[in-house]
Amino acid sequence: MRLTPELSAIEAYLRRAPYLHAYELGDLDPRELPHTTWLANQPVDGVVLLYRGLTTPTVVALAHDDPAATHRLLENAELPARFYAHLTTGLEAALTPRFHGELLGHHMKMGLTAKAAEIPADPEVTRLGPADGDEALAFYAVSYPTTVFEPVTLERGPYTAIRDARGIAAIAGVHVYSPTQRVASLGNIATRPDARGVGHAQRVTAALCRLLAPEIDVIGLNVRGDNTAAIACYHAVGFAPRHFYEEWVFTAR
Repeated sequence: MRLTPELSAIEAYLRRAPYLHAYELGDLDPRELPHTTWLANQPVDGVVLLYRGLTTPTVVALAHDDPAATHRLLENAELPARFYAHLTTGLEAALTPRFHGELLGHHMKMGLTAKAAEIPADPEVTRLGPADGDEALAFYAVSYPTTVFEPVTLERGPYTAIRDARGIAAIAGVHVYSPTQRVASLGNIATRPDARGVGHAQRVTAALCRLLAPEIDVIGLNVRGDNTAAIACYHAVGFAPRHFYEEWVFTAR
């Protein structure tokens, strides 16, 4: 198997399924590239990304056609002792001889089909910045304790929020944000438990899509396949299902 560092060939492969590969495309951005390691064969028919930009590394290995090439790349990849992974179903078998895997859930990738620029403005939704990091951390500790959020992400892309008398009521953010690649993937969308059921999540998500519209063409997001309330919320904004995958955490045996 010949490996290639030619990012143009990797990007061409990823662009064939941009909503499936939104994370990888975003990490080709010059700001994120120093945090990445890429594995691909030549000619490219499979790609594995190792991202080290957060405390725990993440491996992304998603196949939009025959997964055999991606399976071989994973089998031979030099990986850290512990990492999160986004995998096409079945690719975990390439890792289990060397790592203990814990399945975190079956997930769906959705893509925005509505025209983001035509989403009405919402004056009650505000944009968060780095100064809001501690408040956002406290919000997620109560509202979404299992999510991976680090305040540095407020410097890397837009987050929107609604506040009420008790503080932040809902937040929508981005896991991937690249105007250069014109791609974004939303994430860390949550509502405070006592503020649920009144449409806050839909509003902050819609406002974030509108905010992204001038510089982003591909707007996607990931959602657990059994989270029917969230899926309904995203449908209402204008998202539709695109692909399915699994999220794992692996630890060396």
